[in-house]
Amino acid sequence: MTLYEGEKGGVYEVNGVYVEEPITRRLQALGLNDGTKVKILNRKKGGALIIQVRGTRLALGKHISSGIEVKGEVQND
Repeated sequence: MTLYEGEKGGVYEVNGVYVEEPITRRLQALGLNDGTKVKILNRKKGGALIIQVRGTRLALGKHISSGIEVKGEVQND
């Protein structure tokens, strides 16, 4: 499933980032790598997601969040 398909409040594990190379590199620099846990904090009307990654909040548009593959909801440690 993609991050965009996730539920508000859910915690997911990143399984792969499949967007344009410059965007992928930037997301990886921000800590969005395979195996990283991501929590969906909010969902905006235009399709944007507000997520929490390693203590940092990020806003991702629909195009980017649709290109991030995640495993189903995981336990929050």
